[in-house]
Amino acid sequence: MATTSCAFPPLPLPDGIIEDYIDCTSSCGLTFHVLKAGKPGKPLVLFTHGYPELAYSWRKVLPAVAEAGYFCVAPDQRGYGRTTGWPRRNFEDTDLAEWSLTNLVRDLVCLVYKLGYTQARSIVGHDFGAVSAAVAALIRPDMFLSTVHMSHPYHPPSTPPLSSPKGGKDIHTDLAALSPPRKHYKWYNSTAPAAKDWDVPPQGLEAFLRGYFHLKSADWEKNEPYPLDAWTADQLAKMPEYYIMRRDQTMPTMVHENMVGEDASKTERWLSKDEMELYCSEWKRTGFQGALNWYRAQTVGVQDDKKAAGDMWLFAGKKIEVPVAFISGVKDWGNYQRPGALQGYENEEWVKNGMFRGATLVEGAGHWVQQEQPDAVIREILKFLQSL
Repeated sequence: MATTSCAFPPLPLPDGIIEDYIDCTSSCGLTFHVLKAGKPGKPLVLFTHGYPELAYSWRKVLPAVAEAGYFCVAPDQRGYGRTTGWPRRNFEDTDLAEWSLTNLVRDLVCLVYKLGYTQARSIVGHDFGAVSAAVAALIRPDMFLSTVHMSHPYHPPSTPPLSSPKGGKDIHTDLAALSPPRKHYKWYNSTAPAAKDWDVPPQGLEAFLRGYFHLKSADWEKNEPYPLDAWTADQLAKMPEYYIMRRDQTMPTMVHENMVGEDASKTERWLSKDEMELYCSEWKRTGFQGALNWYRAQTVGVQDDKKAAGDMWLFAGKKIEVPVAFISGVKDWGNYQRPGALQGYENEEWVKNGMFRGATLVEGAGHWVQQEQPDAVIREILKFLQSL
């Protein structure tokens, strides 16, 4: 089942967690780096991380969930961390089909089988990991028997266009027409310069990432999120600049400008200097392009080739049919970045009637809820699992 690797030094992990390498090269082409807690043979729970995080972001959660009787596995996903086998190509030569949602779910299916299972009791995802968790449960409800989404509410697959486009404006055009001109962060992350901006920020990677984590956390006092009325430029522009950037900003300049006068050490309560250094060392080694390909493949309106985004048309009109819960921080603007998505869990066209088990917004947490307030997250995950 597992392979060992001498390529990387061991991670500093809490008691109850071990790291391993799972060889799936004969199926999806990857050798997964995973964190594991609990005994194999117990019900499997997968944990999928977001951007710009790693399996390491689950370090505070895995042991407690495992202690309750589950086998917990958190992989570095395609393009991230110590998982290898994904194609390291430059921006122009990347095949976005390799980063489509169906291929990302294929990775998880192969991992489940290689772990010796045919089903996971649940798949728990945060941020972009919530997207892969939701789609895994949507298209393979026989394998992923329930799902928890954190900090990124589910939105169903788009439907195929009913007619040929007539050249109308899109949201990116409308944002650019604002004064001052703005742009969506997903659009920015999908562009050719983004990886270099992330790789080599002028303030240094540690200061950049520390600032990025700070701005999206409960420690930034300006985070006072609320629901938006519609997916329109004037409504989206109400969000902070880490979501709706000024057109002339890079992500590092946005962080630098918004961190002026801020005490970045506040976040050391839940993300220590040593933990931040681990994130930095991993990103310095891999670079950000592989992880940013997730944005490129899912952000319609950016790339000319729509095959990667359009592959989900196969599941147009399908609804989630397994139990699902949502957990996030009270101070997380991610809850509202897609207007109506959080309320959509109650929509029977999105989620089968009776399957939504509720949303919990955790006090004292922003976007990084499982790191900022792990005890509350553990409590909610276990409550959900025990209700199944």
